Amino acid sequence: MVPSRSRFNLGSMALLLALAVTPPSRAAVYEVGPDKPLANVGDVPWESLVAGDTVLVYHRPTPYKEKFLFVGVGTPSAPITVRGVPGPGGELPVLDGNGATTRSALNYYSQERGVIKIGGATTPFVDGISVIPQWLVLENLEIRSARPPYTFTKADGSTAGYTTPASAIYLEYGEHIVVRNCILRDCANGFFSFSSDTKVSKDVLVEGCYIFDNGNDGSLFEHNVYTESLGIVFQYNHLGPLRSGASGNNLKDRSAGTVIRYNWIEGGNRQLDLVNAEDSSILRADPSYREAFVYGNILIEPDAAGNRQVAHYGGDTGPANKWRKGTLYFYNNTMVSYRTDKTTWFRLSSNDENCDARNNIVYVTSAGSNLSMIDDKGVLTLSQNWFKPGWTNGPVNRIKGTVINNGNVEGASVGFVDEAGQDFHLAAGSANINTGTLLNPAVLPLHDLVREYIKHQSSAPRVNDGSIDIGAFERP
Repeated sequence: MVPSRSRFNLGSMALLLALAVTPPSRAAVYEVGPDKPLANVGDVPWESLVAGDTVLVYHRPTPYKEKFLFVGVGTPSAPITVRGVPGPGGELPVLDGNGATTRSALNYYSQERGVIKIGGATTPFVDGISVIPQWLVLENLEIRSARPPYTFTKADGSTAGYTTPASAIYLEYGEHIVVRNCILRDCANGFFSFSSDTKVSKDVLVEGCYIFDNGNDGSLFEHNVYTESLGIVFQYNHLGPLRSGASGNNLKDRSAGTVIRYNWIEGGNRQLDLVNAEDSSILRADPSYREAFVYGNILIEPDAAGNRQVAHYGGDTGPANKWRKGTLYFYNNTMVSYRTDKTTWFRLSSNDENCDARNNIVYVTSAGSNLSMIDDKGVLTLSQNWFKPGWTNGPVNRIKGTVINNGNVEGASVGFVDEAGQDFHLAAGSANINTGTLLNPAVLPLHDLVREYIKHQSSAPRVNDGSIDIGAFERP
């Protein structure tokens, strides 16, 4: 990752604890938009928001060309909320970073790293000390256009350009952060979170968002999502293709406690790149670093779309002893590959990386012989997945890992309701109905299969009829 190094002083721990538990003396609502008390986003006193405050940004026909720092200390019962108010047709208010201005009262470093930055102020905001932002909610906004060659006006009035890894939302650090129902596009990275050896972004939820059209031309290093956090959940999101000419991954994650469930993930060099915590020994030391949970997702591999591997688990930088070296629990996903050449389901970085794959539909539109299970290394355990006949463990000339086959379901027809229309629910008579196996006890009860994705950016309860269907959808 390419972090912005913080200049951060925790100050008095006693005062921090007092701030975290003391009820707010006030809670205000700031309304921004046409015919509202505040005309501009920059009119909001971002530097002094307190627990319970709400900022309402109303839709208008023209974008708000403004950017800001979102920092403060909310509480579980009184978070600090920034909420877009949609237009009459459901149009989200737009924050456009290209040509954006910054409130002059905001004093923070790395202004060039995003349209919205969370955490990392040069001037402390809360009673004279810097604190870790907590309990912040950001929802119902379209946030776009933070990448080279776009420029903006800094808080001091000077003009600057966005850096190569700039993001729609740049979470440098913060705890209990929710990003919900936002559109993140036309940036180098869509959503970015960072952790270091001294502080971490923690307990992050990204749900119901549409993240697409991000990345830099010809670069592998910027992605729709790029995260390194202690505890992060992605759910109900639609992750679409990157910008034309960009070569990054769709969801690249270096976190501990990664949960990716009930999303639609389409395109990218890889759909999922779950690798080592590059910047944070805190994350690497946490027990949750050794496990990741991926379930109930729809993963789409377009033809000729970058790397032929769909999911990578383990590590890609530094010494191998810093890699995840744990278990990827990968179950009840539906993967569809439109490649006319080879598709590789997994890359496991070493033989210390394990994957328990069960109840997945792994459908290639070409011949079954074009599907490989692993690239070369790792231990992959297969249980009741659906494949076309003819699949292979991997390239026979370089297999160094192990594929354990506990039995699967094979057939010429996968049995989708409408394959051409990308309705991947199961049709009557599908061989995937009621043929799944029980979930691994290690994922229960916290990661039970209880919901399923609704196209797009929503979810519904998954039917429980006592017999598990294979794939991301349960037929009633």
